[in-house]
Amino acid sequence: MPATPAPPVILGNEPGSFPRSVLAERHPAIIRQVRDAFPYGPRARRALDALAQSCAQGVVEPLPDDAHDRERWREWGLDDHVGRSWFDLPWLWSESYFYRRLLDAVGYFGPGPWAGIDPFRPFKLAELDAAETDAELTALDALTDRPADERARALLHGSLWGNRADLGFRLSDGEAEGRAAAPGLVADDSEALWALPGLAPAGPGGTVCLVADNSGRELIPDLLLSAHLLAEGRCDRVVLHVKPYPYYVSDATTADVVDALRRLTGAGAAAAEHGRRLWAAMADGALTVRAHPFSAAPLPFARMPDDLRAEFGAAALTIVKGDLNYRRLVGDSRWEPTTPFAEVTAGFPGPVVALRTLKSDVITGLDAATEAELVAAEGQRWRTGGTHALIQLRT
Repeated sequence: MPATPAPPVILGNEPGSFPRSVLAERHPAIIRQVRDAFPYGPRARRALDALAQSCAQGVVEPLPDDAHDRERWREWGLDDHVGRSWFDLPWLWSESYFYRRLLDAVGYFGPGPWAGIDPFRPFKLAELDAAETDAELTALDALTDRPADERARALLHGSLWGNRADLGFRLSDGEAEGRAAAPGLVADDSEALWALPGLAPAGPGGTVCLVADNSGRELIPDLLLSAHLLAEGRCDRVVLHVKPYPYYVSDATTADVVDALRRLTGAGAAAAEHGRRLWAAMADGALTVRAHPFSAAPLPFARMPDDLRAEFGAAALTIVKGDLNYRRLVGDSRWEPTTPFAEVTAGFPGPVVALRTLKSDVITGLDAATEAELVAAEGQRWRTGGTHALIQLRT
């Protein structure tokens, strides 16, 4: 556990704060988009409208008595939060429960004809089929003949900056996609990452766990990085951890992995070759998809169950992707930015690297000079604007 006690967890009730804007603005926008994306019947439309009103003016309500995961959510704190304002709860909990209730509203968990229908699928497919995705896949051709270490760096950065392709983030910040990514990183442990004995080419082998974040244009670079690790003998197996159900608009599920693989295999040239290799890797077990219920828990990784702890502990490396997973990794608190990353992740059961584009307030592991330069240039906007990123390793 961290030697420095964690600050209080972030709530959504501070006027003008980023978390409050997510709860007050992003969530209603998501409800409107989902409502318009499908020809839901009167019951679902009434339920979506009621959820929007509850988020804006009401309080947290319990899950139905027959909900399949009601007891699990009670273990995750539901009984303590029912009847309280969404804004007065831990932000991570409020966000996660919002998506769980949205799925209830549209009948995702059934029974009924809408059971299992991903309410975010139209947005995911539109992104996967976008011209920008074509351009990114075509760019793979230029990497084919480059040295292996150069390909590794390019694919690592592709996976890192692919995190900007986040549908939920763009709903609350329409200009995010147009802003250029910062040329430098606020923290960069990539050289130490590639020097890990467990990742040496044709080394002792082992398993790499990749905790995925978003689908579509972010998931494809994650899959390409996985393909490179396998092809270069840097690991024997990649376990891709995805969400057990639709979550945070664009978070990856097993269905999204299949869609991404089909997109790769249908693209032609180098992308298609990578897609075929990944498809074969899934068939022979070298690439495995895992959808643990805890992947959609409103809790930090410090509270992961024993089976997941054992799995990450046995891995040569766990790659934690994205902003939400970073918040779960270090704790969703307003740490002093110079708090050491190794200190706040000391409880994680094995070597871990975070690949994250900054889109929320939580940050650790910066040196004082870097923080001062960022604040002088941008105030606090650098924390949430999606224009900065980090690669942080704890061995």
